[in-house]
Amino acid sequence: MKKSLIATLLCASSALAIAAPAPVEDLGSGSSDQRLQRIERIVKAKQQADFALQQQVDRLQQDVQDLRGLIEQQNYQLEQMQQRQRQLYDDIAKLQQGAAAKPVAVSAASVAVTPTSTVATSTLGETASYENAVNLVLKQRQYDQAIPAFKQFIATYPKSTYAANANYWLGQLLYNKAELADAKVAFDTVVTDFPQSNKRADSLVKLGLIAEKSNQVPLAKTLYTQVSKEYPDSSAARIAAQQLAGL
Repeated sequence: MKKSLIATLLCASSALAIAAPAPVEDLGSGSSDQRLQRIERIVKAKQQADFALQQQVDRLQQDVQDLRGLIEQQNYQLEQMQQRQRQLYDDIAKLQQGAAAKPVAVSAASVAVTPTSTVATSTLGETASYENAVNLVLKQRQYDQAIPAFKQFIATYPKSTYAANANYWLGQLLYNKAELADAKVAFDTVVTDFPQSNKRADSLVKLGLIAEKSNQVPLAKTLYTQVSKEYPDSSAARIAAQQLAGL
């Protein structure tokens, strides 16, 4: 019982020690030089704390982007599998129709199959090109090589299912290199040309960040407000709200 009481008192004293407020320097005492030195120490400590916090935020944002990239990669791989499955079903149906038709009809069907094969080959090239560009970012970490890969994909397949994501990836890579003008073009493309894309909200946020870095605070506020109104329950809206509060 005595040991238990002693342990309880020790815990209580430890809790009080932890809860006790940190000592505060008396800025009003001492000479002018001493007060100035104390203020400088406080300011320096604050700056160091802010810098460390910003580094943590940057790392967290990068982690979120990497996770989004992995999710995106899984999504397009699933879409690719579904597309191939639909193509297989179509091919099987055409073969069955050809077997039941007359010889002349079979010949016509054979001619009709050729464009389908061409489309399938084109689709495979499209997916492989996009996958290669994404892998340069997520797997190989070759960011400089990924930029021309995404540019080539966008130029070759401007209306692709992956075009919005490719423009977003390109914008993000250029943004990370501080090539803000080119990054803005890529994000603007997502916002303007792909209004149904799930990358549109994130692109608006990035445009807001670019506006901030370009000292266009009113434009940044407008973009952040737009995200909050159009995508109120999204993670992009939460980031926009945080940025808006800091302006």
